[in-house]
Amino acid sequence: MTTRVRLVFPDALVREPVVARLARDFAVEANIRRAAVEEHSGWIVCELGGEPGAVSAALDWLHETGVSVEPLGDVVES
Repeated sequence: MTTRVRLVFPDALVREPVVARLARDFAVEANIRRAAVEEHSGWIVCELGGEPGAVSAALDWLHETGVSVEPLGDVVES
């Protein structure tokens, strides 16, 4: 399963290894397509791949952690 999303990170999470935890804790691969990270905010457009249950659990965890998750359509780059 592959899900395309835009992850928006609040100030408190910009310096946290969120993407690394997705790979380590949920066995989800994040293919980063675009990103912008600044001192107090950041966003990543990525494709999250893995088993459906793992991707779903990772998305739930992101929400609980405070990352805004915006589902994207088939077009990732513009």
